[in-house]
Amino acid sequence: MRKTAPGDVSVTGDADRLISAPRQAASILIVDDQQSTLTYVDRILSGAGYRTTLALHGLEAISAAAVCDRFDLLLTDVHMPDLTGPELVRELRKRDPLLKVLYVTGCRDQLFTEKVTFWEEESFLEKPCSAASLLQAVSLALGSGAAAADSSNPE
Repeated sequence: MRKTAPGDVSVTGDADRLISAPRQAASILIVDDQQSTLTYVDRILSGAGYRTTLALHGLEAISAAAVCDRFDLLLTDVHMPDLTGPELVRELRKRDPLLKVLYVTGCRDQLFTEKVTFWEEESFLEKPCSAASLLQAVSLALGSGAAAADSSNPE
């Protein structure tokens, strides 16, 4: 588990100018079993001013949630070795029933097989995604209600 402060890493290009974190930066728990994905997502979101906490698997994410007051958003992979994304969400929502969730998956069909219904505070983004798509999906997920952000049409 690693925390980053807003502005730790700067993202170059157009994505960082499109959407920036709100004045009071949202706290995002990022969970993915691939280190390269964690690094990519963290670089983009912390570069945009969000406060991020990273976890390589579901059990590490549960530990992180136990020591943090609250996360504004859970950004999680769907398929991970110890807990799937939906299983992790169920566990974390025992503590925070209103937790907003952005599922990130390279296997959209499997996501919809496992999770037939998306609740109001849930959305998804398909991998691979551009920095701009990620920032837009996070912004929408943190906004008033969740909106599905599909990156099947990359920019």
